[in-house]
Amino acid sequence: MALQLLALNFLLVLVPLLGAQAQEDTGPKTQGVPRETEMCQKPSWDTRLRLAPDQEEYSRNEEVMLSCPKGFEPSFTHIKCSREVQSISTGKPVYREVWMGKGTGGAWTRIRSMVECVEAFQVVPGTLDASTTSIKLNWTCSLPDACERMQATCRLAGPSSPPCEAEEVTGQEMLHGQNGTFTCNHLQPFTDYSVTISVPPSTILFTWVIRTEETVPEKPERLWLDASTGTLRWQALPSCKGEILGYQLNVTTRGPQDGGFLQVERLMLSSSVTEQPLPAHGPGTSYTVAVRGLTAAGAGAALLEEFQTNSSETPDPPDVSSRLVRDISPSRGMAVLPLRPITWVPEAGSKHQLLVAATHNGTALEGACSGELQPFNASRPPDAYVAAVLNLTAPTAFVLGDGTHGHGFHNAPLRPGWDYTALLRLVRRSQQEETFTCVCYSFSVVAGQPPGSWTGIVTGVVVLLLLLLLFAGIVWFVLSRRRKAVPIKAKENN
Repeated sequence: MALQLLALNFLLVLVPLLGAQAQEDTGPKTQGVPRETEMCQKPSWDTRLRLAPDQEEYSRNEEVMLSCPKGFEPSFTHIKCSREVQSISTGKPVYREVWMGKGTGGAWTRIRSMVECVEAFQVVPGTLDASTTSIKLNWTCSLPDACERMQATCRLAGPSSPPCEAEEVTGQEMLHGQNGTFTCNHLQPFTDYSVTISVPPSTILFTWVIRTEETVPEKPERLWLDASTGTLRWQALPSCKGEILGYQLNVTTRGPQDGGFLQVERLMLSSSVTEQPLPAHGPGTSYTVAVRGLTAAGAGAALLEEFQTNSSETPDPPDVSSRLVRDISPSRGMAVLPLRPITWVPEAGSKHQLLVAATHNGTALEGACSGELQPFNASRPPDAYVAAVLNLTAPTAFVLGDGTHGHGFHNAPLRPGWDYTALLRLVRRSQQEETFTCVCYSFSVVAGQPPGSWTGIVTGVVVLLLLLLLFAGIVWFVLSRRRKAVPIKAKENN
């Protein structure tokens, strides 16, 4: 028994010395370094580690087995080189080199600290799981008698600084037995914490520095329009809850008057971009702008602002006012649309889609303009559907509701008593941007309305008014002549 206690005291003295020596190592030199090749450099970890195969470079995803001298065990039994997205540059992901490790549990995990040979009689990690707000460590002890009176603690790995200040969290738990789970809760996302297993008062057995997982970012604090240049600007987001990979900018443009012009732009911008020119349109145009940050966990909440232009230097899109729907026939379920090609969108083709929505609601029309194309569904008639796909290069009168079918569209008959909006849409897509431009034709199919041209009705009313005026003029002329004739006849009789 005395011999065992002597060996235990020797181990407890030796461990801090080995830990201090390991902390002097700067860690893996290749961890986190962007590389363009498919090869990874041999990591510079504990010199006692034995790699099989042992070579200076390894192919990506090549599995390497780790071993240690007798009496020691590696932190991971197998490793392999991988890569992850570091940032987005000009719309393309930039990768960096990372190493993955597998222990006795059989699951691959990201290696976030130095891999080293540890003594088999000490606490060795089973599985280590880090979420956005917690760290969970499953531990085992090879010699329970030697591992009594151990405690586990977690705290911030270093001082935090604005704008990413994190509250100090001290989790502490005494460990008993041969295995168990230590959990540290209420942590900040994307923050480094140290998990330490020690024997009081001062003997440290293990220390890991672990970063909690990323989450979506907060919404930007400021978004404004520089009226002198027509440029949108927003405040850059700090990488407090995750590495900011870029920004998603949505700009919805509505034309003046009755909102017959609608444009929705969606842009993916790199993390270094914090400004974007506003689309130039005519005076009175309103803009709804939403900007949100992106991390590997996804998009965060959007900051929403509305702007309106008063400048008269930019012209209106041509032919937007020519949207009078003619020849509405409720009995046949048809109407004639005076379609004109959308020609003011640069680098766009001539392939237009004609969408139909059974509504005049502006929010619903915005969703229909920027939504995915849907075929006609008789069971859900209020949904927007594709009535036609047109190669439109010149003005044309299109008969809406004639019942024709095509690949992915159906020009379904209109229903009497319903409100409709037809949207002539032109789509432009690129790697970083997609733009949906729509011209809206709003009308109602009034039940009992006779077929015919509204122009003919207006002309008939005008002609009728002219005839009434002419008849009134004739009556007035006759009555005035009679009034003049009566005094003359009285004079003659006298």
